Amino acid sequence: MPTDTARLEARWHATVDAARRPTGAAATTLPSTTAPAADPAPYAARLLRAWAEPQRRYHTTAHLAAVLDHIDVLADHAADLPAVQLAAWFHDVVYRPDRSENEERSAALAERALAELGLAPARTAEVARLVRLTVTHDPAPGDRDGEVLCDADLAVLAGTPEAYAAYAAAVRDEYGFVPDDAFRAGRAAVLRQLLALPRLFRTPHGTAYWEAPARHNLAAELEGLEGP
Repeated sequence: MPTDTARLEARWHATVDAARRPTGAAATTLPSTTAPAADPAPYAARLLRAWAEPQRRYHTTAHLAAVLDHIDVLADHAADLPAVQLAAWFHDVVYRPDRSENEERSAALAERALAELGLAPARTAEVARLVRLTVTHDPAPGDRDGEVLCDADLAVLAGTPEAYAAYAAAVRDEYGFVPDDAFRAGRAAVLRQLLALPRLFRTPHGTAYWEAPARHNLAAELEGLEGP
């Protein structure tokens, strides 16, 4: 079923509105009116066009919607929920499966767009930091926003066996230009690296509900790649 674009657009507008509001001490010291900022609607359209580019099979608008939904589940753990939600929008907005600089280019796009949309520099910087964190999915201890974004992005690993198989197939389709032997070797290396981590998930919810099924799915895929 196609992703509900109207729902995503509504979520974008709500998140930008929330992110434009000052927080903490600034909420009581800054004036209630600020200089006009850019209309968020054209930005939503550009982002959704990017997420729907034809080279994508897994990193699609459906993935964006799933990450946002998982962030909703983890929302109580976030320190700056609008920043995490905006980071989800930008974390794979630049995506070429044959390139290694996708996260950096996505973060740079976030820095430009969010400044134009009138966000405070500190929050814009936080969004860009979170986008860059998805290179490693390894937030520092106590980085609650990083933990939420990374757990939400990796939650696909904990799906049902059928959902996980669809995810793995979509990843293979994105790398259709890679020969089978090379893909199997590279994918197996990624899976072994993930399984060697002491923890895949850092939030309490992720640890309790996603860690075990994710490890089961990863091990099953690895066994299939290394089988006869």
